Amino acid sequence: MRRRTVTAGNLEEVLQATAPAQASDRASDQGAAGPAEAPPPRREDHGLRTEFEFELPRGYVDDEGTVHRHGTMRLATARDELRPQIDLRVKENPAYLSVVLLSQVITRLGSITDVHAGVVERMYATDVAFLQDFYRRVNSEGHTRAAVTCPHCEGGFEVDLSGGRLGES
Repeated sequence: MRRRTVTAGNLEEVLQATAPAQASDRASDQGAAGPAEAPPPRREDHGLRTEFEFELPRGYVDDEGTVHRHGTMRLATARDELRPQIDLRVKENPAYLSVVLLSQVITRLGSITDVHAGVVERMYATDVAFLQDFYRRVNSEGHTRAAVTCPHCEGGFEVDLSGGRLGES
């Protein structure tokens, strides 16, 4: 996909160029029998940060015993939040909603690029809780920073939750 900057002068041209793709998206949405794959995130030249890196507190252990701790999460779309509502697993167990939602927005976990609900199911509860909070911060607040207060001097400062372990630079 070629990046294009939209200006007042080329708005009509850009809209016409994207119209066939949007029409095919709508047609495939209407004919889909079940939940479809989430579209890849669009990276446009407007300065909006759409992907955020993270490091899991414990890490996901795959079938070969490899621990995957570093990953990437993209911003959620309205479709990402609506799709789990029609998922049968969520209808049977509403607590499964976060598993489905996280599996849609995590784009990479270590060397794993196909992060599906089965991967999220096998994560440690600590990591799932971390990812739920990370999702909320990224999608509600638009960043991964948290304001904290030192318990000793009561000085306020910010920490980046997506970074490494405490004490690491």
